[in-house]
Amino acid sequence: MTIPSVDYIWQDGKLVAWEQAQVHVLTHALHYGSGAFEGLRCYATPQGPAIFRLRDHMQRFLNSARLLFMELPWSLDELCEAVRATVAANKLEQCYIRPLVFRGYGSMGVDPLEAPVQCIIAVWPWDSYLGEEALASGVDVGISSWRQRSPNAFPPQVKATASYLNSGLAHVEAVRHGYHEAILLSEAGKVCEGSGENLFIVHDGALITPPISDGVLAGITRDSVMELARDSGMQVREESLVRSQLYLAQECFMSGTAAEVVPVRSCDGIKIGTGKAGPIALGLQKAYFACVHGEDAQHLDWLAFVEGVSHGV
Repeated sequence: MTIPSVDYIWQDGKLVAWEQAQVHVLTHALHYGSGAFEGLRCYATPQGPAIFRLRDHMQRFLNSARLLFMELPWSLDELCEAVRATVAANKLEQCYIRPLVFRGYGSMGVDPLEAPVQCIIAVWPWDSYLGEEALASGVDVGISSWRQRSPNAFPPQVKATASYLNSGLAHVEAVRHGYHEAILLSEAGKVCEGSGENLFIVHDGALITPPISDGVLAGITRDSVMELARDSGMQVREESLVRSQLYLAQECFMSGTAAEVVPVRSCDGIKIGTGKAGPIALGLQKAYFACVHGEDAQHLDWLAFVEGVSHGV
């Protein structure tokens, strides 16, 4: 989708006009993928705009930067405030939020350490990643011929720009084959995740998701869904899965900040369960949306409210 422009982007410590947030064509990250990012969402609530799990996302952002040997001059608190300030400056009640840290212009070659570290925070209006119909009706997925990047080739807990080329190849292949999304397997044949989402199945009434040790991202939406499922009394397990378990699952769904909570109705053309969005997936989706919109008093601590933006909800 085309990114709609807004007024400001936070760049290296200050707000600049959207069209002035630029980098040099010899920026190191443009050539070698030396960057890391986060994805957050701000939602409208009765109390005003609120960013979902802001500190958790920005701590993961700092962790990614650290694992890529990029030291940021801003603290966790300062980065959280920068996110709030960027949303407020653009007067957005709801938006997607993209922090990015990267190696800038100054040196060339695979050694990134001489290139300067730069940081931006951008926000823009963005509907659900896979579309509103996907939220209600579910999506069709296919097992990709591309394998998940190996944990010993690239740290899976880093949301690195370079590693998402792997995701892009898998997603394009899936779309060309008529699916909405791809599912990647590890080199050992274990189910990992979608190109931009974590994966869950329902089996014998239990909620199962692949463990972090299989090379999946420790998703913050994933963690939220697991807690909401436990709140409802469901058994939640982290276990390795193989592709046949997707075909035989009672239900399947994916989770992620951009995608939110999306049911999966088929895999490789095989119906999952009834071939429709399942009741557990839709129930957890409803619980998740209640949280992000400030309607769940038990999880209000997951919300970071933004001051200075008028709201009409």
